[in-house]
Amino acid sequence: MPKYRILLLGGYGQFGARIAAALASDSDLALLIAGRHAAPARQLCARLGQTARAEISHWVMDLESDTLDQRMAEQAPHLVIHCAGPFQGRDYRVARTALAAGAHYVDLADARDFVSAIGALDEEARRAGRWAIAGASSVPGLSGAVITAVQERFACLRSIQSAISPGNRSERGLATTRAILGYVGRPYLQLQNGRWRSVHGWQSLRLVYTPATGARWLARCEVPDLSVLPARWPQLATCDFRAGLELRRMHFGLWLASWAVRCGLLRNLPRRASALLALSNRWLGAGSDVGLMQIDMRGRGLDDKPLHLRWRLIAANGDGPQVPATAAVVLARKLARGELPGSGARACLDLFTLDEFLEALDGFAVTTTLETLA
Repeated sequence: MPKYRILLLGGYGQFGARIAAALASDSDLALLIAGRHAAPARQLCARLGQTARAEISHWVMDLESDTLDQRMAEQAPHLVIHCAGPFQGRDYRVARTALAAGAHYVDLADARDFVSAIGALDEEARRAGRWAIAGASSVPGLSGAVITAVQERFACLRSIQSAISPGNRSERGLATTRAILGYVGRPYLQLQNGRWRSVHGWQSLRLVYTPATGARWLARCEVPDLSVLPARWPQLATCDFRAGLELRRMHFGLWLASWAVRCGLLRNLPRRASALLALSNRWLGAGSDVGLMQIDMRGRGLDDKPLHLRWRLIAANGDGPQVPATAAVVLARKLARGELPGSGARACLDLFTLDEFLEALDGFAVTTTLETLA
C-alpha cells in the first residue's frame, strides 16, 4: 500500500524537525524534509533514519521560486506542512500551491491577520476536496482545544486571558524572533470589556507565579487568538494574550525597546532580529528549561454563579518547543488515517480534542492541571 506523503516545508527548523521526529515513528508515512539548504536536511534525515519507521528523504526548495507550483506537483504530496515562518505579511501562495497539487495544507502560523483571514481560501479548498488549516500551533490550536474541553461548564463564557512563558534554556529560532519583534511597540486592537481598544505590543506588564517556574513577567502580544476566539465564542467581552521571557534582562530590555518603537526612535526592530537572537543565545545557560502556558477562563457557570477556571501546562526538560509543534502532528495523523472528513479553509479550531493533543505529547515532560478558582 502506498505511503501517505507529507512534505515538511522548513522541515529541519526548530519546529519542523520536532514534527518530523514525532511522525518518523509512523510506518505508514513518507516524510519529505524540505528547505533551502541541503546539508541540514540531509543531517536530519540521517539522524532520524537510524530509528525511523517512516520513509524519510530530503528536498531542496526555495518557497520564493517561480517554479514552486511545478516542483510541488512533481512531488505529489498528500499533505503539506508549512513551518517556514515568519508568516507576518505573507500571502497564501504556498497554501494555494498545495491545494492545486491536490494536497491538504497545514501551517504553524502565529500571525494574527494571516490566520484569521485563511477563510478566503475556503471555496478553493472545498473545490479541491482538501483542508487548508492555519495556526496549527499553541495558539489557536491548543488554546482553542482547551476552551472547547471546558466550555460546557459555562452558561456564558465572558473572558479568556492566556499567557505563555518559555524557559530560557529552550531553543529559539530566527523566524519566531522576527515575528515577536514585528509587534513590539506597535498598536493593535484587542477586545476589552466589550469594546475593541488599541493596545501596544510588549507593554502592560503583569506578573505570573507558579511553583514550577517562580515569578515571571508577561507583556501583551498580538496573536491569532485575539481575532479567532471572539469569532468562535461571540459572547466574549474580553480576550487577552501575553507572553514573557524568563530572564528579566531580556524581558525588560524588550519592554524598553517597545517604548522606543512607540515613540518613533526605533523604526524597524525586526531588522535587528539576527543580532538580538545572537545576544539572547549568549545567555542560554541562564534561567531554566521549564516553560509555562496558562489560560484563565471566566464567566457564569451552569448555576448562574461566577465561574473562574485556570488551565495550566508546565513543560520541563526543555520540551516546551514540542508543544507548538504538536497540533500539526495530530492533524497529520488524523488526515493520514482518514479521521478528518470534510474540506475547507479555517483557523485551527474544532479539529481535534484536548485529549488527542495531550496523547500526542506522551513521553515528553509535559503536565497539565485544571483549577476552579474563587
